[in-house]
Amino acid sequence: MKVFKLTAAQKKQLLGVEFTTDNYFNPFLNGDGNWVISSEEVNQTTNENFTWVKDLPQIEYIKPTEN
Repeated sequence: MKVFKLTAAQKKQLLGVEFTTDNYFNPFLNGDGNWVISSEEVNQTTNENFTWVKDLPQIEYIKPTEN
């Protein structure tokens, strides 16, 4: 599964922001410690202030290890 990599600053920008009506960005930590968002969030973004997410680097999802 592919996800889109964020910097810590980008993660903060997206928290609580609608990417389309009644749907909000939900950045999460990938198993390698990177902040990421899903392909669905990126592909469905209609908020013109955040279309930059479509240019984020795409990486392979790494499941976090359970302690």
